[in-house]
Amino acid sequence: MSQKLSADEAVSKVSSGSRVFIHSIAAAPVHLIEALVRRHQELEDIELVHLHTEGEAPYADPAYADTFFTRSLFVGKNVRQAINEGRGDYLPVFLSEVPAMFRNKILPLDVALLQVSPPDKHGYCSLGTSVDVARAAFESAGMVIAQVNPQMPRSLGDGLIHQDRIDYIVHHEAPLPELPTIQPNETELKIGEFVAGLIEDGDTLQMGIGAIPNAVLQSLANHRDLGVHTEMFSDGVMGLYQKGVITGTRKKTHPGKIVAGFVHGSRKLYDFIDDNPAVAMLDIGYINDTSVIRRNPGVTAINSAIEVDLTGQVCADSIGTYHYSGVGGQMDFIRGAALSEGGKPIIALPSVTSKGVSRITPYLKQGAGVVTTRAHVHYVVTENGIAHLYGKTLSERARALVEIAHPELREELEKSVIERFGSKVFGSAYS
Repeated sequence: MSQKLSADEAVSKVSSGSRVFIHSIAAAPVHLIEALVRRHQELEDIELVHLHTEGEAPYADPAYADTFFTRSLFVGKNVRQAINEGRGDYLPVFLSEVPAMFRNKILPLDVALLQVSPPDKHGYCSLGTSVDVARAAFESAGMVIAQVNPQMPRSLGDGLIHQDRIDYIVHHEAPLPELPTIQPNETELKIGEFVAGLIEDGDTLQMGIGAIPNAVLQSLANHRDLGVHTEMFSDGVMGLYQKGVITGTRKKTHPGKIVAGFVHGSRKLYDFIDDNPAVAMLDIGYINDTSVIRRNPGVTAINSAIEVDLTGQVCADSIGTYHYSGVGGQMDFIRGAALSEGGKPIIALPSVTSKGVSRITPYLKQGAGVVTTRAHVHYVVTENGIAHLYGKTLSERARALVEIAHPELREELEKSVIERFGSKVFGSAYS
């Protein structure tokens, strides 16, 4: 039976030396986090484990470095500096494997700080916007402290947890962090058009959040019977569902349902998933399982990158040695899409950075992590076109990637290709 306490009373149950899980993305329980940080002089050796979280992360402040250490499974903006300055560390892992790390005690959790909806008439709360790895954290943590927030939607699926299995309940109402819709620029719209051209009626979509996914979704208005099986989605998916473009009728698993691990978007999106039987919010160990992903037809996985080298190696989590994000679910879905009948694994990115540096490079930066290997890449898309790499040799890949690089930077890339593979790659003009 749970106890109802104030935030300060609840976090007083946390002992020094504890490993504490923090609920993900928009579900981060900021009220509990702030109360825990207020105890910094009483505690020592507190390790915080989490994916990307929205809102403030006061535990990452240098002032609290003697108390808190961040073990990040996906590096977000609010802890990026702390990770790169040594007040935390990044654990590279496929998102699909995180729940098993918790459940199998490879990464045992002492405490889980969650944010949930109020209980229904049967006593069940919902993990709301983020079921992802939080379900496994709830099941495996030695102690569960939950902030009950009336503004958390009651999503259906694996996120329903009975209030009696929560050790300490803290009532606190607060708006959830919202994600403004990012309007794609001309470059991103062009990328979206190219990607949409690869998508066929009846395909099953996986995509992230941001300008390029928004551009793709805006280009799909004339498609039919699309499905969604994705680790996350935002407002664009909701809009296509409401227009009848997304129906899920041709999916083999969960037909007719939008399947996801978490959402992040506007209040309208949170209201959309509230008590909606058309949306199944499930454990990310299932969502991102390659054997599950591949069962659906035409899985089209759309992911981005920081840079791609001329052989097709994809770096998506770091800028050299500077940790920027994480492995996440990119490889889970790239591989799942490749194994799906008619599937298309796609890496989509602008050809240059905001400073005009080519994102298609002869070599990845020193220290950069390979998130998706060149053996897994099928399509790379920029605003200049589509490079189909599957079945191509290293030199053929290099030539295809040069063709979609920025026009003003191709000559320099061509020189790198010739140095590596010889002049015949581009024909007699370079002999």
